[in-house]
Amino acid sequence: MVGIAQTGTGKTLAYLLPLLRDLPFDKQVNPRILILVPTRELVMQVVEQIEALTAYMTIRILGIYGGVNINTQKLEVAKGADIVVATPGRLYDLVLARALYLKAVKKLVIDEVDVMLDLGFRFQLTNLFELLPEKRQNIMFSATMTDEVDELIRDFFISPVTVSIAVSGTPLTNIQQSCYPVPNFYTKINLLKHLLSDKKIFEKVLLFAPSKKYADRIYAALEPVFTNAIGVIHANKSQNYRIQSIDQFNSGSFRILVTTDVMARGLDLDRISHVINFDTPAFPENYMHRIGRTGRAEHEGYSILLFTENEEEDKLAIEVLMAYEIPVLPLPDELEIATELIPDERPRILEKIHINARRRGCPRTCLS
Repeated sequence: MVGIAQTGTGKTLAYLLPLLRDLPFDKQVNPRILILVPTRELVMQVVEQIEALTAYMTIRILGIYGGVNINTQKLEVAKGADIVVATPGRLYDLVLARALYLKAVKKLVIDEVDVMLDLGFRFQLTNLFELLPEKRQNIMFSATMTDEVDELIRDFFISPVTVSIAVSGTPLTNIQQSCYPVPNFYTKINLLKHLLSDKKIFEKVLLFAPSKKYADRIYAALEPVFTNAIGVIHANKSQNYRIQSIDQFNSGSFRILVTTDVMARGLDLDRISHVINFDTPAFPENYMHRIGRTGRAEHEGYSILLFTENEEEDKLAIEVLMAYEIPVLPLPDELEIATELIPDERPRILEKIHINARRRGCPRTCLS
């Protein structure tokens, strides 16, 4: 079964409740339900949700992800589990080490299946399919259906049923979108300083950056202004640092959290007032998942997109996917337009080969 619904509509609960209802008590060691998710944070979130739902049930749940000692996880696996929630990479490592056996799995859930493929997990997924029993139920959930997902389904699954709550790429109606045309990086920084200074409106902001390098650069530019109210999180940060940053953001210690797309999928962060896209994602589906961090569970949410002239084509692709034109807002009159450019924005100057180089005895090959 393939389930398509907008981000923030409760897909996790939609598959957990039926799975738990049909899971009888059993003492066997090997897991009967396998749930695959793309990130460590999502593993912890799903495990926490299962534990809350099974408080009065005898169900053994185990979360498996990279970044921690694999030998410790081997010991945990040996104790037995009814449900395993895992990232594909670490799960595959444990299977290869013969620490975990999948032959008892009756139901396979792949949550955020499109990002699994975006992150390069296709190799692990296809190899895991070979190690799973042929007779099993496959359940896949996502907010968007990409060509890669469609290809995966055709190659490995038999006559899947698709349940679509909304057309792939449909934004939630309770998210108010807007965008600003901004000429360059430092003007975007100046605009953010102007907007985020209003604490009453921008109560809790998730700020998306295009890469780990940009996330650190944005944080370095904003931190002197917002000091203890801002944090940064991405894949290069340690597991403990990432968990601590999420806790500080959820508790309100951080009003602003700068992040990459690692946070765009599945995580249920509490009451985010605004999502700000510092860049315009090259893949329109990523924009959909980003803005889905706000406006969750029928709360009002706001999304702001900052785009340069070079990003207009990507913005248009997003609007085509949504069948919606994002309203453009004028830049504030008092905004300072920066003239300084970062290295990525500077024009490339091609070195000219001096015409006299050949005359000075330079071999022909050095001119090619």
